Amino acid sequence: MSTLAMPVAERAATPPPKLDIRFNENGMLVLGMAILLVAAVLWTVRGPFSEKADFTFTYLGARLVHQGDGALLYDLSEQKSVVTSLFKHPNPLIYEHPPFEALVFAPLAALRYRTAYLIWGIINALIWLLALYLIRPYAPLPRNQPGYLAAWIFFAPLCVALCEGQTSLALLLLYILTFINLKRGRDRVAGLCLGLGLFKFQFVLPFALIFLLRSKWRLLSGFAVSATLLGTLSLVPAGWQGVLRYLQLLVQISRHPANVSYGSAVDMPTVQGFVYAILGHKASLPALSFIVAATSVSLVLLAAWRWQQEERKLKSDTSFDLMFAGAVAVSLVTGFHMFTHDFSPLMLAMLLVVAHLPGKERPRLRLLLKSTLVVFWIWPLYFALVAWHSLYLMFPVLAVFALTAFRLAAIPAEGFLMEGKRPLPAS
Repeated sequence: MSTLAMPVAERAATPPPKLDIRFNENGMLVLGMAILLVAAVLWTVRGPFSEKADFTFTYLGARLVHQGDGALLYDLSEQKSVVTSLFKHPNPLIYEHPPFEALVFAPLAALRYRTAYLIWGIINALIWLLALYLIRPYAPLPRNQPGYLAAWIFFAPLCVALCEGQTSLALLLLYILTFINLKRGRDRVAGLCLGLGLFKFQFVLPFALIFLLRSKWRLLSGFAVSATLLGTLSLVPAGWQGVLRYLQLLVQISRHPANVSYGSAVDMPTVQGFVYAILGHKASLPALSFIVAATSVSLVLLAAWRWQQEERKLKSDTSFDLMFAGAVAVSLVTGFHMFTHDFSPLMLAMLLVVAHLPGKERPRLRLLLKSTLVVFWIWPLYFALVAWHSLYLMFPVLAVFALTAFRLAAIPAEGFLMEGKRPLPAS
């Protein structure tokens, strides 16, 4: 009998596996995966399209800070001048990340672009390996190690994040650390970890808002510490003038969602991307903005309310895992700026849902969840949707995934105690 076909009670009673990295067959698989990741980085760095990678505008922001022009970090004419001097065929995108991120990457700007790209790529590969190691005890499926490693390799957004030199893998790691610390009752540490993810604030803020609506003050106190620290660090390179310019740039971006230089938010797999793609030619900008805001707020409120309801029932860790997974998906779709690599945190959510798939006694719910999971793991689909400017079609799939996870959390999990964390022994 396959692990997925086991009754919930039997699966719950089976201790979760750990990632075996000893010098044996499984250890060799992990080593092989590490070599594969580093090889992918080397291939990308040496390839002809390295100057088209997303890391170019990260390097641009770091270069401006490194040369002492942090106050001009969001001066678009200055950005254009610097990027033209650095690259023969510059990326048309602009630097629109927070100032503290440019400060963190500034040491790499002292190096040549390809060297900096290589170093960050290797760091990203290490983050990938650390993430899959940390979450393994909470993700018992796939039970065999080759299947587990393959699940990570064949999730396309992770590969895109690695090759593009993006920070989405770091955000995945911080979501994992937030999840683990919450499971262990370390709410303040969880908040600290979540706050460190504010380099992708469009996703972290909706996630933090869910905890705010649930009155999770200990987590929010840790989050506030991280946010204050990063806010202070932002003043170091940019000063008040640079921070104000950044806020003005964000407003400008929100007013021109179709601008390619700003990333073109109209075909993104978010609430905003979906609404603009469907209604962009039929409604005014204020009307579209209202629909996006109302839908986003409704999803965040729903996530917070459902999580609060499940918490009051004193249910097992099963409901916590599923609510966390659904909340991750909600935080992604309510972010206003999302590319393929930004699906990376969904890896955590999918593994948590796979661990708690319903049995054959609930065929419809099982089929729905399996269908959404299959879609997320279809490698060519992402690239086809990007090529056709139709990535917004992934929004309904993300929304169904989140809502189905919430629904599954409300179903009593056989074989789990109503209180406590230990599963009942198998009969």
